[in-house]
Amino acid sequence: MNLAHWLLRQAHAHAQAPALASGTHTTHTYAELAHAAALGARHWQGLGLRPGDRVGLFMGNHTDTIVTLWSVWWAGGVVVPMNARLHGREAAYIAGHSGARWCVCDAAHATELAPHLPEVATSDVPECPGQLCTVLQPADVLGAASPAVAADSAQLTPPVQRALGDAAWLFYTSGTTGRPKGVTLTVRNLQHMALAYTATVQAVEPGHACLHPAPLSHGSGLYHLAYVMNGGINVVPASGGLDCAELFALAAHWGQASVFAAPTIVKRLAAHAREMGHPPKGFATIVCGGAPMYLADMLAAREALGPVLAQIYGQGESPMTITVLPRHMVNDSTHPLWHQRLASVGVAQPMVEVAVHGADGQPLPPGTPGEVCARGDVVMAGYWRNPQATAASVRNGWLATGDVGMLDTHGLLTLLDRSKDLVISGGNNIYPREVEEALLLHPAVDEVAVVGRPDPEWGEALVAWVVACAPVTPQELDAHCLAHMARYKRPKTWRLVDSLPKNPTGKVLKTELRAREAGQLAG
Repeated sequence: MNLAHWLLRQAHAHAQAPALASGTHTTHTYAELAHAAALGARHWQGLGLRPGDRVGLFMGNHTDTIVTLWSVWWAGGVVVPMNARLHGREAAYIAGHSGARWCVCDAAHATELAPHLPEVATSDVPECPGQLCTVLQPADVLGAASPAVAADSAQLTPPVQRALGDAAWLFYTSGTTGRPKGVTLTVRNLQHMALAYTATVQAVEPGHACLHPAPLSHGSGLYHLAYVMNGGINVVPASGGLDCAELFALAAHWGQASVFAAPTIVKRLAAHAREMGHPPKGFATIVCGGAPMYLADMLAAREALGPVLAQIYGQGESPMTITVLPRHMVNDSTHPLWHQRLASVGVAQPMVEVAVHGADGQPLPPGTPGEVCARGDVVMAGYWRNPQATAASVRNGWLATGDVGMLDTHGLLTLLDRSKDLVISGGNNIYPREVEEALLLHPAVDEVAVVGRPDPEWGEALVAWVVACAPVTPQELDAHCLAHMARYKRPKTWRLVDSLPKNPTGKVLKTELRAREAGQLAG
């Protein structure tokens, strides 16, 4: 099965329904989008694309990004989306590692990428095949695939056949701990991910809208699949990014709108709603993912945004689909476990089995911290050209996430931290997330990240990096910690800063904070 059959199906069933929009302007109906993808596929085949060939996508959020993606799938290719905020050298590495024969870029990203491609092709990096990638712009492929006149869907050349186990999307990880790895997502993986979204996050019907201020190369782009599967409309903001006022206006315009947002974006949306003095109109669901939402932030966002929040937990390796905290659980404030629910990332998605394993790989009883593991048809086929990393991450059919978590007797999963973030001080295990949760209860704390650094007496000591929204002293923060947690969990060092370093997807770079701490010690 080719994923493009979903698009063809909608062209048959809902030919004149809006499929793709830029802001409030519909750019493609389903008949037009299918026509553009099919004609684009013909261009790809003319260029020599064979089923399974990889095509990079390095451009900002634009309707052309989505049309190009479907044209590659229609031709039987594999898409390799890259975050538009990457440096050209980083994007060139991904192009080289994936073996992409072409990379489609807008003008600005073509200029950024092209100088670095020869470096990758001639490098001695063993995992790169040494093939020079050709840079194209959307018009080179889509050219005559104008949506102005769409052919009768019955006359369209059908998508190239693919098997459920064939690769469809190479999802490159953020690379916060080294070279990014290419997660091989198959047709089956993406099929189950889209079904999970509609089953537990947001039921989608024709006319429902998915707004895309977040990068189409990551979670937002993955979620657009469920809307094509079910005849919804994918809306790219005219700005191509996040503008809270624009996003709220788009939700009001389209109605039944959903959006995928990292916690930092949810906080910005909540702040804008507070400035307006009322919740936004038109949202069906605001899906928080990419990192766990702190309890204090979840409560504040729900109050500001209304009963529209849901939270998901997943990784590129199990795309967007490990656990879910659906809207009805977020909104049931009368439930005796309400705060416990909001502090968790919910329960297992119906497409996966979730367990917490010990160091021996065996399941641990409820209430015991261990590594979060998942298995099911949504789990990746493996890391592209990296069998060693695949063997380390997928063991006996279980994906080892690298996250430390704990299941309770109700099936709720609470994330404690990444395993690499665990701090052992004086023989005590300390999970920085627990300290961060407590600090965010202080009204002067806007953002916080806690890391460990070597300590000659205790082995490791905690350092808190704090972004304050009001005047506060380390002494006040220390007293606050004493009132909320065991004494040994208190940070020993406080750093009040204007901002925290983040990667292109909005995750705090604790690796950089630890490096800064190492620099402080060396100095």
